[in-house]
Amino acid sequence: MQSNFIPLWLVRYFPFLKWRHRVNRESLRADLWAGFTGAIVVLPQGVAFATIAGMPPEYGLYAGMIPAIIAALFGSSWHLVSGPTTAASIVLFSALSVFAEPGSQHYVSLALTLTLMVGSIQLLMGIARLGTLVNFISHSVVIGFTAGAAILIAFNQAKHFFGIKIPSGSHFYDVIWALIQQYALINPYVVTVGALTMVAGLLAKRWLKSVPYMIVAILFGTAVALILNALFGGEAVTGIKTVGALPASLPPLSAPDLSLDTLKMLAPAAFAATLFALTEAVSIARSLASRAGQHIDGNQEFIGQGLSNIAGSFFSGYVATGSFNRSGLNYEAGARTPLAAVFAGSFLIIVVLLVAPWAAYLPNAAMAGILFLVAWGLIDFHHISRIIKTSRAETMVLATTFFSTLFLELEFAILLGVILSLGVYLSRTSRPRVFPRVPNPVSPKRSFVTNSELDECPQMKAVHVDGSLFFGAVAHVRESLMQFQKLQPQQSHMLVSASAVNFIDIAGAELLTDEAKRLRAAKGGLYLVGVKDSVCRTLNAGGYADEIGRENIFEHKKDAIAEIVHKRLDPQKCATCAARIFEECKSMPKPH
Repeated sequence: MQSNFIPLWLVRYFPFLKWRHRVNRESLRADLWAGFTGAIVVLPQGVAFATIAGMPPEYGLYAGMIPAIIAALFGSSWHLVSGPTTAASIVLFSALSVFAEPGSQHYVSLALTLTLMVGSIQLLMGIARLGTLVNFISHSVVIGFTAGAAILIAFNQAKHFFGIKIPSGSHFYDVIWALIQQYALINPYVVTVGALTMVAGLLAKRWLKSVPYMIVAILFGTAVALILNALFGGEAVTGIKTVGALPASLPPLSAPDLSLDTLKMLAPAAFAATLFALTEAVSIARSLASRAGQHIDGNQEFIGQGLSNIAGSFFSGYVATGSFNRSGLNYEAGARTPLAAVFAGSFLIIVVLLVAPWAAYLPNAAMAGILFLVAWGLIDFHHISRIIKTSRAETMVLATTFFSTLFLELEFAILLGVILSLGVYLSRTSRPRVFPRVPNPVSPKRSFVTNSELDECPQMKAVHVDGSLFFGAVAHVRESLMQFQKLQPQQSHMLVSASAVNFIDIAGAELLTDEAKRLRAAKGGLYLVGVKDSVCRTLNAGGYADEIGRENIFEHKKDAIAEIVHKRLDPQKCATCAARIFEECKSMPKPH
C-alpha cells in the first residue's frame, strides 16, 4: 500500500500518483509559471520544427499539446517536457520525403502512421522492461548524428534564406550545386530578412537572456519584412513570402494509415526513430534528475513516451520526444512537478487560439534565419574536439555517423552508428588484457606489479586477466596464454588473478578447464585467485570447478602462493633456484 491507502497496482498503472504528495499551493504556483513560459517558447519552436519535418506549421504546435500532457502524466521525470524536436523532425523528413511530397496530405498521413508505430514500439519496449537498450547508443553516435542533422537543417532552409527555387528533399550536395547555378538569382530582400533575423537572435541570446531569443528574432524579422514590403512595393516586388495563417483551432482528430504495405514500408524508419527518440528523452530526463536529486525509471519513461506518441498520432501530432531546450527551461523556471509540462501543453492550446492568425505575417526567410541559429547550436564543437583528441575508435564512430547522416538516409545513418559503436565495444571487450605479474622486491608487502625487468619464478607464471571471459574473448585469451607458454615452456604452473573477471560464460569456463588439463599434462597446474561470487556460481553450476580442481581456487593471493610454493612446485628445482621472488621461498633450502 502507498500512502493515503492507494494500492500498488493502481500506482503501477497511473504513475502520476507517485508524485501527488509533491503538489501543494507553492508547487502549483511554480508549475503554472513554468508551464506558461514553456508554452510561449514552444510556439516559435513548434513552427520551426514542423518546417524541418516537412509538415504544415500547425502540426508542430499540435505535437506540443496532447503528447506533452500524456508524457508528463505517464513518465517518471519531474521536469522532462516532450514535444517536437529538431532530431525527431529531421529523421521524419528524411524517412518520409522519399515516399511523398513534404506538406502533402499523403505525407501527413505517413507521418501520423510513423508516429503511431514509434509510440507502439516504445510502449512495448517499456512493458518488456528494455529501458537499458538506449545505453547502447553511444555518445559519439548522438554527437555525430546531431552535427550531420544540423548541416542538413541549414541546407534544407537555403531556398527560403536566399529566395531561390530548390526542389524539396534535395541532398545537401544538390543544394550546393543549386546555389552555384542560381547565384545571380539570390533575392537580396529575402537575404536581408533572414540575415537580420539571425543578428537579432544572436543579440537577444547574448543580452536578453530572460526572454526567449526565438520570439525576439521572429518579431524583428517580421518587422523587417513589413518595412521592406512597405518601402519597395510589396511582396510582388520583394518576393518575401510568409508562412501563412495557422488554423486557430484545437488539434483535430486524425487517422493513421494502417495498411500492411504502409507499415512494412515505414518499419525501418520507425525502429530508427524509436531508438533516437528514446535516447534523447531518457538522456535529458537523467541529466535533469541528477540535478534535482530524482531517480528516473527508464522503463516508465519508455511507457510515457510511447503513450504520448500513440495519443499524438490521433490528435494530429507527429513524432514527439523529450526536448532539451524546453526541459532545461522548465527546470530553470522553477518547475516542481510534471504538472508544469501538463500546464505547458494546456496553455499552448490557448495561445494558439489567440496567436495563430498572426502567422500570416511571419516570413519564411525569418524562419530560415532562426533555423540557421538552431543548426549552429546543435553542433557540439567542444565534445567533438574532445572525442577526436581522446579516442581513435570513438572518432571513427563519430565520423562514420556524421558522414552517413549527410550521404545516406537518416534512419540507416543512426543504425550504422549504433552497429559501429557496438562493434567497437565488442572489439574492446573481446580483447581483455592478459599480462604477467611479479612481486615487487622493494615493496614491504611484495605487491605484484608488471615489470619485464624483474625476475619470474622459473616454474610458475603469474598473470592477471583484465576483463570478462565470454565467447568473444576466449580466442584472444587462449592465444595470449599460449604465447606465454611458447616463450617460457618450463613454467608448467600458472596462477591467474581473476579479480577483474566480472562475468564468465560456458566458453570461458571451458577455456579454463582446457588450460587446467593442459598444464596437468605438463606436470603442472592452473590456479585461480580472487574469483568473484558470480564467476564461482557459473563454475560450480556447470561442474567446471571440479575439473579445474576446487583445491586450486583460492580467495587470497597469499594463501595461493604459500600452497603452490610449498606443495605444488618441484622442490628439487626450488633447491637450485636463484630467483627466490616470493617471501615463501625464504624457507626453502638455499641453492648450493
